[in-house]
Formats: sequence, structure tokens, C-alpha cells
Amino acid sequence: MTNRRLRVIMAIPGFDGHWRGATVVTRALRDAGMEVIYMGQQQPDAIVNAALAEDVDVIGLSVYAAGHLLLINKVIKGMKEKKINDKLLVVGGIIPQPDIPKLKDMGVGEIFPPGSPLKKIVTYIEDNGRTVTQQASSAM
Repeated sequence: MTNRRLRVIMAIPGFDGHWRGATVVTRALRDAGMEVIYMGQQQPDAIVNAALAEDVDVIGLSVYAAGHLLLINKVIKGMKEKKINDKLLVVGGIIPQPDIPKLKDMGVGEIFPPGSPLKKIVTYIEDNGRTVTQQASSAM
């Protein structure tokens, strides 16, 4: 497992029309050698089902402030229900500052606001994309 490329799903939960950030990050992750499945706009259950079916290491969500807590919470609940909460969950987009600690407490690994350097995003996913899964496997 450690020799295969990191697999990432990138999605925009709900019907947020802000797609540019997700596509730019998708390209950066692909350029870094990761396998990225870009889903575009999807409902939380579809994101979780695809993450399970594709056996990804990382779920990346791009959100805009409207309804983000509810949508991300639905993804997290779905991950727990499908027993894939050992996957790294990262979020990018416009997140009000007071919501960042809430999201981290909910289980989000990292939050990348607009203007985050692509290298920082890539490095974080490279460094942590398998860590969560490996920790869960070693606990069994």
C-alpha cells in the first residue's frame, strides 16, 4: 500500500458554484504525483460513497461559507457510518475564522483558506495522507 500513489477525492459539497479553487488544487496534487478524482459539485452522501468505492486516502472538500458546517458534518457522519473515518479529511475555501476550531474538533485534518500556497497544501497531504489510515490499521 505504501508504494502506490496517494489517492484523493476532491469535491464541492452541495451546490456551491465556486469551482476554481478545487480545480487549481486538483491540478497541483496531480502535478505532485497523486491520483485525484475530481467530482465537482456533489451531495455529501455521494462524496462518501465515492470515497469508499475508490479506496481513497484523502477526501478534499472545497466550500464556501454558506452551509459549510452542515455539509461538512454530513460528510463526517457519512464517513463514520461507512467506517472510512480513518481517511484524512481536508477542507479549503472561505471559512469564517470562528468556525475553524469547530471544524478541527469535528475531525477535519486541516483547513486551507483562499490564498493558501499550493506547496503547503501538497506537502500537508503528502505528509498526512496515509498517516491516519496507518494509525487505524496498526491499532487493529
